[in-house]
Amino acid sequence: MDIAEFADLLAAAKAQPEPQRLLLVFVSAELPEDATAEERQRHAENQGGSLKPVLCVDKLPDELLDFAGLLAESSRTGVAWDLVFAAGLAGRAGMVPSSDEAEQPLKMMVGAIEAGSIGNFIAFDRTGQAVSFY
Repeated sequence: MDIAEFADLLAAAKAQPEPQRLLLVFVSAELPEDATAEERQRHAENQGGSLKPVLCVDKLPDELLDFAGLLAESSRTGVAWDLVFAAGLAGRAGMVPSSDEAEQPLKMMVGAIEAGSIGNFIAFDRTGQAVSFY
């Protein structure tokens, strides 16, 4: 399934043979203090910067009606973010993973993003549209 927006992710998660728990890591795009003029220009055009995880949460697909709900919930934290990375954690034998079981994979996801290893995740902008990195 091609995922172009957050609604596609929710549909895909609900269609999996095993129940899913979604792992969500919200990041801000930042520039290092020693950024070059070119890096600053690209960042101003939303094309550059480093990704800093600022918030993370796990959710069942049924806990998220749509992206607007996720946006509203994240806004209540007061934490500013630019993108949200998502991944699915599959259950076993028809049992959905618990939040406790999601804790370590979520920490690993945060570490991977901090290291720049984002290829296993889907990123969405603040409008819920999937973002491609090139």
